Amino acid sequence: MGDYRAVSWVLLVFVLVTCISGEDPYRFFTWNVTYGDIYPLGVKQQGILINGQFPGPPIESVTNDNLIISVYNSLDEPFLLSWNGVQQRRNSWQDGVYGTNCPIPPGKNFTYVLQVKDQIGSYFYFPSLAFHKAAGGYGGIKISSRPLIPVPFPPPAGDYTILAGDWYKKNHTDLKAILDGGGDLPFPDGLLINGRGSNGYTFTVDQGKTYRFRISNVGIATSLNFRIQGHKMLLVEVEGTHALQNTYSSLDIHLGQSYSVLVTADQPAQDYYIVVSTRFTSQVLTTTSTLHYSNSAGRVSGPPPGGPTIQIDWSLNQARSIRRNLTASGPRPNPQGSYHYGLINTTHTIRLANSAPVISGKQRYAVNSVSFIPADTPLKLADYFKISGVFNLGSIPDNPTGGGGYLQTSVMAADFRGFAEVVFENPEDTLQSWHIDGHNFFVVGMDGGQWTPSSRLSYNLRDTISRCTVQVNQHVAL
Repeated sequence: MGDYRAVSWVLLVFVLVTCISGEDPYRFFTWNVTYGDIYPLGVKQQGILINGQFPGPPIESVTNDNLIISVYNSLDEPFLLSWNGVQQRRNSWQDGVYGTNCPIPPGKNFTYVLQVKDQIGSYFYFPSLAFHKAAGGYGGIKISSRPLIPVPFPPPAGDYTILAGDWYKKNHTDLKAILDGGGDLPFPDGLLINGRGSNGYTFTVDQGKTYRFRISNVGIATSLNFRIQGHKMLLVEVEGTHALQNTYSSLDIHLGQSYSVLVTADQPAQDYYIVVSTRFTSQVLTTTSTLHYSNSAGRVSGPPPGGPTIQIDWSLNQARSIRRNLTASGPRPNPQGSYHYGLINTTHTIRLANSAPVISGKQRYAVNSVSFIPADTPLKLADYFKISGVFNLGSIPDNPTGGGGYLQTSVMAADFRGFAEVVFENPEDTLQSWHIDGHNFFVVGMDGGQWTPSSRLSYNLRDTISRCTVQVNQHVAL
């Protein structure tokens, strides 16, 4: 546990919005989820495949499309998919996390009905139960802009998805048993890019052309740094928001986050390393893929370029540099900056502090001292059918307690159409990623030390980024 006097915090404001139904285009997908042998780190493992693929098949769609995804569970245990970053406007029945959806029983099927209403951008899906994500079952999601909606950069010559993340040689059942037994998750055995280890994947480009790379961290435990040898990256989109187009030599991508960058093949015609390495770990793991020029005169050689390792201030400053492009159109033909979030009167302030208490001799993880335990009945069903005794509103406090951890099916109350100010506080010595499923939020503040009401004076109320997943660094003091 870290020193509670050196707490990092991230503040965000989010809004619940409604959607208007419409007969927009439909896209149909039929997926069969099975076990299969995979060898991502050279060791035979039991992976989770979708239609025989690892990673799973991509979803390609356009703003406002209706997605009809029929999932057949051929595993021997319940299964559930979540759609990381897809906004669930008044539709959390399809969210795919325990508490809103019933798991798909073995041998049964469920059809997800999603509408990517007023959305663009780069996302991914993943299994949300039983540590299945450590066995695969994830894939990329692209939501393109509708025709005639201005996009703030020329059409790229190609569009590539990169799903990067840490990986374990142990099967997901063994990892789950470690956690269920109250143990700590072991250090990962390696990193993957699109399901393959080092030099296992090649992206081909033509010299002089510009390409879009959609990069997501689909791992379990580790922040990553992404870079391409000899090339700069122009950031253009962050989880559905067109970003201020800053240029980066490398980019930190924390668990659950997604970015889109433009890369121009403007170097001599040869092959170059695409590198992913771990951040904030005592042992640095690295994996590579290849950026292959179609007229390449030589293969990659020598060591891949190094990147940042434990530089927390560097990472924090980069995060602050990621801003909203105020003049770009979003899913609609009006500038993203036309929504003045800084004028919102918040109705509720929530402070959430993570901790890692030992409860009844087992390592647990908690928020405001509460370690969540699932109810037998999904919470959304209990709420809809007014089933008593499943949960109690207010069973998790709005502020850190400073007390010991305890077990509870925790549910926080909120007001319909309310605007919440949420402060994430991290007193531990590990970085935390926070995700609000089915919604986007505005990251208006990020700093070290203890959050206080006076911290509001430093909020960015003009051009902060809007996204669904944010990191809270450890022991940042600025």
